[in-house]
Parts: sequence; C-alpha cells; structure tokens
Amino acid sequence: MIAYIKGTLDHKGLDQAVVEAAGVGYRILTSLGTLQELPEPGSVVKILTHYHVREDAALLYGFLTRDELNVFELLITVSGVGPKAALSILSSMPPAKFSMAVIAGDAKALSRAQGVGLKTAQRIIIELGDKLKKEHAGLKTSHTPLPDNAPAYQASAAAEAISALVVLGYSQSDASMAVGSVYQDGMSLETLIMKALRGLSAV
Repeated sequence: MIAYIKGTLDHKGLDQAVVEAAGVGYRILTSLGTLQELPEPGSVVKILTHYHVREDAALLYGFLTRDELNVFELLITVSGVGPKAALSILSSMPPAKFSMAVIAGDAKALSRAQGVGLKTAQRIIIELGDKLKKEHAGLKTSHTPLPDNAPAYQASAAAEAISALVVLGYSQSDASMAVGSVYQDGMSLETLIMKALRGLSAV
C-alpha cells in the first residue's frame, strides 16, 4: 500500500524513526542497521516501507535498503515469526549474513537475536532454506572458477558456495581459494560454506 516515504527525518529512537512528509509525521519501526545508517535529523531520507495491519494496530516498518526489506518480508512469512522477531534478527546481522546462516543451517547464529529461540531458528531454516539456496544458485556465473578436484556432478555446489562468499563481501579470488582449500568429494553445500568461512575468518 505504501511503497516508500520520502521526507525530512524528524528524529531517531531506539527502534524507530519519524519522517515528516507533506506535513505528516510517520512513525516507522526499523532495524538497528537502518538506524545506524540514517543521517542526522533534518536531512531528507527515503525509506522503503512495509505496511502491516493486525487486529489492534496498523504499523509501518521501513528500511534504507531493498535487501533488508526483502528479508523482513520473507521472515514474516515463516509460521511463528512476527515483525518484532524479524526486526530483532535484522538488528543482529545484515541480510547477507542472514542468508548464509539459513543456507548453512546455522540455527545458533539465528538464535542469538533477542527473542528468537532455537526452535524458531530451526523453523526459519526449514521454511526458507530451499528458497534462499535457489536464489544464491542464480548468482553464480559461468566465469566462477571451481576447485580442480570438483567432479562435474558437484561443480554447481562449489560455484554456489563461491557466489555465496562473494555476496558476503569476499573477493572472487579469496572465495575460490577458500572453497578449493576445504573441498572434498561428497561435501554438502552447507558444510562447504561453513568450512570455507572458518578458513577465511582465521586469515
């Protein structure tokens, strides 16, 4: 209903911002990441929004980036996950790391968000895992270098792992080297990503 709001930032709170547009002040609930990136009050901002209606309230949630908005809207499709939990997860990790945690099946990382238990984290992985894997599979290109020891039937997993690491901000060469150094026959995509990340973190 409301795709975005563009106006003057009136003030920022702990979990919300107020933007004045056409003489109306809009209270927008948001993540810690967006709050940290917002400029000083008095600046003109454009916030992408999600209009959420429930029995007792109609609320606006908003983010500076399309990635955050997409993850938020994806999270609230999971049974038992509401806007509050979705904001908590986005406040604990950026969208790219959220995607990697789901793909790698890292429930502990997701459960570090305030108010998100291990069972909820596991449900998120179950309900969103396949969808996010397909999205990341679409990121790989024919130019993605693969480990020399990767058999043809597992080349796609190696390419997906490399593409996933690139999304996280690693260079193509570093990602390729990390995947190549841990690759073993029969290794799943989730294990490949987790082992490659450990290697990159140790550097």
